[in-house]
Amino acid sequence: MAYSEPVISEQDPGFSSSPEADEALMRIAIEAAREAEVHGDVPIGALIARGGEVIAKAGNRREIDRDPTAHAELIAIRQAAAVMGGWRLPETTLYVTLEPCAMCAGAIVLARIPRVVFGASDPKAGAAGSILDVLGEEALNHRPEVESGLLERECGDLLREFFSGRRRP
Repeated sequence: MAYSEPVISEQDPGFSSSPEADEALMRIAIEAAREAEVHGDVPIGALIARGGEVIAKAGNRREIDRDPTAHAELIAIRQAAAVMGGWRLPETTLYVTLEPCAMCAGAIVLARIPRVVFGASDPKAGAAGSILDVLGEEALNHRPEVESGLLERECGDLLREFFSGRRRP
């Protein structure tokens, strides 16, 4: 599904953004995370923006699709590739509520996404600096700019509430 939602006023063809636009875009990723939770998935949301427009948005779909690879980031990358007409995603930013895992970090590198912004760190599976640093690995042919901690508390609270609800009798 293609997605187009302008977020910043000037349609910059690059991937630079303002703190206000970054926050607005992360809030849209948070909405996608909440939508994922509705169907029983871990509430993680991702979106890809280019020039101030949202071109892809997804939440986790592992439970509903019964697919271990149906992470929000991978779904958004597939959508963005369809919109952009190719596997390289230049001049884009990926926003995701949780630090990408190794699988998603690998896909980010392969898609040549130049900028990644995530909310909460993942101390159990994070591959953007917490456990591994796939996105910063010098041996790889692409290393995106990475910014962490945007709306970290709000992103983390989604996950904490989800998992604490699962643990209740």
